[in-house]
Amino acid sequence: MIDLSILIVSWNVADLLVTCIETILAGQGDLTFEIIVVDLASRDNTVAVLRERFPQVTVLAQSENVGYTRGNNIALAAAGGRYHFLLNPDTEIVGDALPVLVRYMDAHPEVGIVGPHTYNSDRVTTQSTRRRFPTPLIGFVESTWLQPHAPKHLLDYYYVIDGTPETATREVDWVQGSALLARREVYAQIGGLDEGYVMYSEELDWCKRAKDAGWKVVYLGDAHIVHHGGKSTEQMVARSHIYFQQSKIRYFRKYHGALLAHLLRLFLLFNYAIQLIEESGKFLIGHKRELRRGRMQAYAQVLRSGLKVT
Repeated sequence: MIDLSILIVSWNVADLLVTCIETILAGQGDLTFEIIVVDLASRDNTVAVLRERFPQVTVLAQSENVGYTRGNNIALAAAGGRYHFLLNPDTEIVGDALPVLVRYMDAHPEVGIVGPHTYNSDRVTTQSTRRRFPTPLIGFVESTWLQPHAPKHLLDYYYVIDGTPETATREVDWVQGSALLARREVYAQIGGLDEGYVMYSEELDWCKRAKDAGWKVVYLGDAHIVHHGGKSTEQMVARSHIYFQQSKIRYFRKYHGALLAHLLRLFLLFNYAIQLIEESGKFLIGHKRELRRGRMQAYAQVLRSGLKVT
């Protein structure tokens, strides 16, 4: 059995994907691995580029955009490695990150999921990719108008900001899905990602299920990647807002009950209504009108969706 299956779901980011694969090949060390790309019906010639530049890559081209979570499940079902590495196409592997991740997992059989230290595009500052499970209060605060006014200790607890350096290795509750390595046995035991999450929170849910099944989740500070962040979602701003908030509501309904999820949905809709009013006022006085118009359209679309969760 090969060491590692690297699973990438891609949509209209061919140039970034090429760079991602080049860094994988440069940093493979002595690992045996496969790369599986699930393309979500890209319009930028991604499939042709991959087949020409990287014939060793398995390309699973979809006839429609089946969503990020479903795309990862398609890749997981095809994976043959001892470890499954979910990796975003807008990432770059730094140095020997892949061998470091695999060696750590080989040495720690109790760990089911691990995530690397992740840099922003400047390759200096660090992305926050280590988390504790969100409390109901976090659900009402994160990514709303309340976040800048929330008590510092509340957000520090959630984002695991406690003085431990980003280069340290430590157990956490969940790690960001932009680069998440899971043991094959975890997938066999708990199954794939919950496809009720189209995108966002699917890795949170997966880590929650893994920990509930007895596995540890670890942030590995000495394995490094770069994540440019949000390059696919930039193409669909309103839908990105909708998916993010619907996924949040789904998570809290699943683990905290229907009543809390209902109250959270109403609060989030109120949050977008307030933002729409604020952006409309700035538009009317002529302040950055193109920016305001885009935000108004996005927030109005969110409100029309009702943030309903199936």
